[in-house]
Amino acid sequence: MVATDLSAEGADLARFGYQPVLHRKLGRFASFAAGFSFVSILTTIFQFFGLGYSFGGAAFFWTWPLVFAGQLLVALNFAELAARYPISGAIYQWARRLGGELVGWFAGWMMIIAQIVTAAAAAIALQVVLPAIWAGFQLIGTDTALTSRDGAMNAVLLGSLLLAFTTTINVIGIDLMSRINSIGVTIEIVGVAAVIALFFTNAERGPSVVLHADQAAPGPYWAAFLVSGLMAAYVMVGFNSAGELSEETVNPRQVAPRTILSALTVSALGGGLILLGALMAAPSLSDGALATEGLGYVITAKLGTLPGKIVLACVACAITVCTLAIQTAGSRLMFSMARDGKLPFAQRLATVHPRYGTPVLPAVVIGMLGIGLLVLNLGNAAIFATLASVCIVTIYLAYAMVTTPLLVRRIKGSTGFRTTDEDGTPLFSLGRWGLPINIAAVLWGLAMAVNLAWPRPEIYTPAGGAWWMLWAAPLFVLATVIVGIAVYRVVTTRSATGTDPLPQPA
Repeated sequence: MVATDLSAEGADLARFGYQPVLHRKLGRFASFAAGFSFVSILTTIFQFFGLGYSFGGAAFFWTWPLVFAGQLLVALNFAELAARYPISGAIYQWARRLGGELVGWFAGWMMIIAQIVTAAAAAIALQVVLPAIWAGFQLIGTDTALTSRDGAMNAVLLGSLLLAFTTTINVIGIDLMSRINSIGVTIEIVGVAAVIALFFTNAERGPSVVLHADQAAPGPYWAAFLVSGLMAAYVMVGFNSAGELSEETVNPRQVAPRTILSALTVSALGGGLILLGALMAAPSLSDGALATEGLGYVITAKLGTLPGKIVLACVACAITVCTLAIQTAGSRLMFSMARDGKLPFAQRLATVHPRYGTPVLPAVVIGMLGIGLLVLNLGNAAIFATLASVCIVTIYLAYAMVTTPLLVRRIKGSTGFRTTDEDGTPLFSLGRWGLPINIAAVLWGLAMAVNLAWPRPEIYTPAGGAWWMLWAAPLFVLATVIVGIAVYRVVTTRSATGTDPLPQPA
């Protein structure tokens, strides 16, 4: 076993009933990097720019600040909770302490499932960039398009190799993970700045382009605008990762709230400038290339072969650290639930390696399940959009299972939030703005979950398919709940009969 941490932060954790066994080594930048790399604007905007433009035209840009405003409402509530409950497995822990054991368990369960699917969805994004850097990365077939059978199969192979790599890094320890993640985030930030500079110095038109909707999909514009907003909704999640790593962060009550907010805000600013710059610099808005090739089309047109490949290499780094951050956050959530005896095989899942200071088995389980999910969909050309959609719906629902019980507590006036740390340092607080911000966050989250899950053929069956593919998101959520009920009954029965060897936390 790892020696007990006798520091003030170790004593703080002990008040929640937990033994400090994880290595507390993450500073402010590493904490920020965990959230920023999960959002990973280079990864996700590269993936989804074409989707947004194909539906909303240039005016789809306005979905970006709209989604940022909505997600900021959620992040503000999360920041307040991170200052009061600096515990690994934040989504589960927050929901459990606000809404009770059942709400907390299902919030954690849905978030674990979402992170497994999100890790798989992020990993296959390598197919978007690696074959464009070097044709040798297309190991299966010749068609590199992710929507083709060859591209989908090659994406599964590349994604599986990436998940094997990130699993290894997560097993070795938080030090190595933090170094790789921080280096990757630094490269990504440099890449974002370079892309923004490239676009704005090679503009073909002015910023008024964001008022043009002439390339939108046929039909009422409000409907096209709602669909195009899925791009921003896919991107701006995962900022809670700083909270997931609280037990490995130095001074988490002060650091985690700030890095949750800064990860989202910096991502929103950088992403918004990329979107605006791309629309201004695109050689054409009407030749169809923006909808089919996305940002790659603009970069290829504005850069020579070598500079363009350097930018794509930055994107590949962003995809790598994005997958790494998702898996790290998921493994800490799984560890946190297992430590409470709330998962099958809890004792093994809650074991921390005495040398590496990491929960090894959760990282391995998430990596293997992610690979299994990819293999299960081998050859499915619709895999990318389907995986992205179902995982993001589940994340939004997990978020709502935190903000909703928090709202109930606020209405009852029973949050019990302290305003200062043990040493008298003020903690992040929404004060009198807490109730209206919380109400807006709940309404926003539920509305976006419905928008994301709506069975649109354009998203779920763009090339045709079975009815179950069209209803993939609602069916996935339903299956997650049904399986969750069965698992919850098993773990609660074990706890009631005394067969669970783990002590229950305070």
